[in-house]
Amino acid sequence: MSEALATLNPAQDKAQLKAALAQLTERFDEGRDVRLLVREWAAAIDEVLREAWISLGLCQAAELSLLAVGGYGRAELLPQSDVDVLVLHRHDHLDESLQAAVSQFITYLWDLGLDVGSSVRSLTDCVRLATDDITIATNLMESRTLVGDAALRDDMLRVTGPDQLWPGKAFFIAKRDEQMARHAKHNNTEYNLEPDLKNAPGGLRDIQTIGWVAKRHFGADTLRGLIDHGFLTAAEFDEIDACQCVLWRFRFALNKISSRNETRVLFDYQRRLAELFGYTDTQANRGVEQLMQDYYRAATRISMLNELLLQYFEEAILGHAENDEIIPINNRFEIRDGAIQVTSEDVFRRTPSALLEVFVLLGERPEVHKVRASTIRLIMQHLPLIDDKFRNDIRHKSLFMELMRCRTALFSSLRKMKRYGVLGLYIPAFGAIIGKMQYDLFHIYTVDAHTLLVLKNMRRFRYAEMEERFPVVANVANNLPKIELLYLAGLFHDIAKGRGGDHSELGAVDAYDFCISHGLGKWDASLVSWLALNHLVMSVTAQKKDVSDPDVINEFAQKVGDTVHLDYLYALTVADICATNPTLWNSWRASLLRQLYMQTKQALRRGLINPIAKQEWIAQTRDNATEILRVRGIDSLAAQALWEHLGDDYFLHESAEDIAWHSEAMLAHSHDDGPLVLVRENHSSQYHGATQIFVYTRDMPNLFAATVAELDQLNLTVMDARVITSTSRYSLDSYVVLDEHGQPINDAVRLQHIGAHLREALAEPDEFPTLVQRRLPRQLKHFDVRTDVRLSNDLANQRTVVEIIALDRPGLLAHIGRIFMEHKVNLQNARIATLGERAEDVFFLTDSEQQPISDPELCERLCDALRSQLDAR
Repeated sequence: MSEALATLNPAQDKAQLKAALAQLTERFDEGRDVRLLVREWAAAIDEVLREAWISLGLCQAAELSLLAVGGYGRAELLPQSDVDVLVLHRHDHLDESLQAAVSQFITYLWDLGLDVGSSVRSLTDCVRLATDDITIATNLMESRTLVGDAALRDDMLRVTGPDQLWPGKAFFIAKRDEQMARHAKHNNTEYNLEPDLKNAPGGLRDIQTIGWVAKRHFGADTLRGLIDHGFLTAAEFDEIDACQCVLWRFRFALNKISSRNETRVLFDYQRRLAELFGYTDTQANRGVEQLMQDYYRAATRISMLNELLLQYFEEAILGHAENDEIIPINNRFEIRDGAIQVTSEDVFRRTPSALLEVFVLLGERPEVHKVRASTIRLIMQHLPLIDDKFRNDIRHKSLFMELMRCRTALFSSLRKMKRYGVLGLYIPAFGAIIGKMQYDLFHIYTVDAHTLLVLKNMRRFRYAEMEERFPVVANVANNLPKIELLYLAGLFHDIAKGRGGDHSELGAVDAYDFCISHGLGKWDASLVSWLALNHLVMSVTAQKKDVSDPDVINEFAQKVGDTVHLDYLYALTVADICATNPTLWNSWRASLLRQLYMQTKQALRRGLINPIAKQEWIAQTRDNATEILRVRGIDSLAAQALWEHLGDDYFLHESAEDIAWHSEAMLAHSHDDGPLVLVRENHSSQYHGATQIFVYTRDMPNLFAATVAELDQLNLTVMDARVITSTSRYSLDSYVVLDEHGQPINDAVRLQHIGAHLREALAEPDEFPTLVQRRLPRQLKHFDVRTDVRLSNDLANQRTVVEIIALDRPGLLAHIGRIFMEHKVNLQNARIATLGERAEDVFFLTDSEQQPISDPELCERLCDALRSQLDAR
């Protein structure tokens, strides 16, 4: 048989496959049916494999066959995908000549450039391996004979079939558990930023899982066969088939542009995919966002139908008894085995309001944990009943408001309501945001998923176990007079995204109209509308403004108006941030919001016409710091003498606890010892949830740039920076930092390490440390965030405000600091915010005379340098 190898022609076979692939790709680009293309590629591979098998003389070997298995066995093969084959033989051993020929065959397939997954097994091997590994059993089940003894496959299916091993019940349980584990690896959501077309919820594996169970238990060769078994309707099959085509088109295109077997829709490819499929940017939505919305909607439908069918299978295969106890609820619904179901199949036709009532009952009855599969199907079949007449019916409006006031399971009820298609039809504006993604790293969920997570967080605030994590907001949420108003604000705060225009303004209009139409009074409707309009105000104020400045507090208090609006806005803001990105909420951000909330509440109680004056604030801070030092045995006269050189800004922006901490160290410090560097855990109430660093040293132009460069070298993220220069030309710099995981540093050894490195670096700041040159993370490379610089003068506080929006990257803050140094401007304060791929930082500057920058040419040069240098990097 080895002589036959000489008859193989790899160049010819490679050319044959290349030509077939080129033809398929051309037809794909023309928009041909992808279902035909995947089968045609499998057929092209079939032909090459058969010819190679025959050329090697393997067809002459009795009781030997070549099988396609797995996806190739289903004749569903995409270019670049694995070609899985099984060389099956009847006897336990192959003779040496056959072994050599089989080895030559497999080697030849690799030589052709195919990504081959091969195995050589006897019937005995198949039984032994399939018994221990359900994946092998599944692959064998999806096999077809390419060439050789066809009876071998029949025998293999018989000895590995459900009568011999992995009977239907065991197979179902194993596959169900396998799917649960697979979904968990993808965060149990269809809405990952870089979804896996194959393995994530709503992926191709979910369709295949249905098919495997159907084949094993029901003997259905295809999904279409489930229609005859009564487990799938023709409409559901068509929907699964259409969604599978969407995923296949994605994967075909992915393999084309990546030139490899790729299942992940990485940021690297999303824009190119959008261009390939003909999506174009509009004023409201980018093409890539339209592309991904179509994907998410298809994945969600697959996931929903997978859930429905597996629940049907569970009831059929695991044998729920027909004599299960049935607990009546009313004429329309009953409970069976912990699931709610209709009392008859015509319930929704006779009583359309039951399409909402079922979700109200879920919220009122904690003992009900799911909707029975047959009822889910009936809900989806009766969705056309939800039209304008349905939405305008006062009974239905009352039911929806009853749901919003449910004591339990609001999130899970609304989630089911969305999955089954009811919520998007009842509130069409919500239907428009289903699957809508925003092409950035900040919003990691689609708008609809984020919205429901906001409501989930609002519910959690009222649970006793959440009081430790959210002590202030939990108390606030539990004392809101009408909690349903908060839920409605959460439901509508982002509902206008993707429409064009300001989504807050548009959403506020929608919220007001909805509330009025659902029977709420004008004051309640106005509050919900105000919350939708202003849902970003509190987070922007906390992140971008100095919340230790009484003017900032007074301005925010004027915006809020009263404590009722403040309480609702605080609860909405925390719920919104926590539902945007899990990495966004940390103890530092929590402390900023808490400080803003508490100080605004004090200002509102004091009265908006009687705001606290700065001098009163400063005097109170000095008195409190003096008392703290007195308790510690520090001479107050020495402290007062030190403070005379520090200026009002220091006492305006630092807390009494920190002033006492700084002062005690400064009084004991000798200037001959070099820079004073203090590092401590988050003791201060002002900086709770972060690590504080205080630097006291002779002022110099490059001090800030050198400091942040060294902090960057230490893998620390600066969240807040405050630079104050005393009249004696000493700099008092305060930094709030977090570690690389967004957490404060509580390790005493690392705190000492940070202090030592900073002292060493700042002892000779002229030897500026090398700006960090760490590689830009992969995901950031695919975002084109052009640097935007906005400069304005804050004459009331005698400083210039520079807002910089740029692509986040290692060393960014240090580079900005160097640019400030080169233009001889002084930094007084900085607020640092990283939102996904975007850095949105605010810097408060003065010129060399400690005045706002008044030179127009200097302003222009500074802005030009920031834009050009940051974009160049």
